[in-house]
Amino acid sequence: MLNQVEIYEEFEKWIDNLLENNEMPENTVAFNFNLYEESVQDNVYGVQIIASDRFDEDDGGDWACCEVWSSEEDIFCVDTSDEDDKSWQQALKFITELVADYLENGRYKDILLTKKAVGIGFVDGDLDLIYKAEQE
Repeated sequence: MLNQVEIYEEFEKWIDNLLENNEMPENTVAFNFNLYEESVQDNVYGVQIIASDRFDEDDGGDWACCEVWSSEEDIFCVDTSDEDDKSWQQALKFITELVADYLENGRYKDILLTKKAVGIGFVDGDLDLIYKAEQE
């Protein structure tokens, strides 16, 4: 079984390092956590974070393709091979919970929360919004 506390601590270290050591472009308006199936047979999922210079809730997630910054090959991996439910849907749910926890408790959460939105989704699928700023 996935140890959520242990995995969150590793996830937090990963994202803290990225946000502390990389200057986000001034034109960043949203962030997205891109998910990848790193190894389908081994049930390993990768997470990459990108900054986008646009956000449109109604464009089907195309806004996340307008990268101005990316963690590139610095990927956080989650192994779900020991889980009863090895589906990509369960992996998405679990990783979404990691991001939501970071947005609530993370050291550099304000870097993310001062933008218009934070999304998550598989690169070849739909995006879900975890956070959306209130309209001004």
